[in-house]
Amino acid sequence: MDIFIKIIRVLCDVLTIIILLRVVISWYLPRPTNILVKFLHRITEPILAPLRRIIPRVGPLDLSPLVAVILIQLIYHLLQRLLP
Repeated sequence: MDIFIKIIRVLCDVLTIIILLRVVISWYLPRPTNILVKFLHRITEPILAPLRRIIPRVGPLDLSPLVAVILIQLIYHLLQRLLP
């Protein structure tokens, strides 16, 4: 079971980094045709799109990446406590 928790931890960390990369890259207004932008969008959009429907924008700020990272970390910690 220990290896399962480690795998979940790595997946959560990788997903968090990918979401943060998408946020940082969005500050520079990249071209939508850029291969890195396409990759980040393809990986993160299934997570961020449902959150955007629930969480309203605060002026020009999209808080869905912040909420997604918090939820990912929360899920990991809950799984860590539930699985011995």
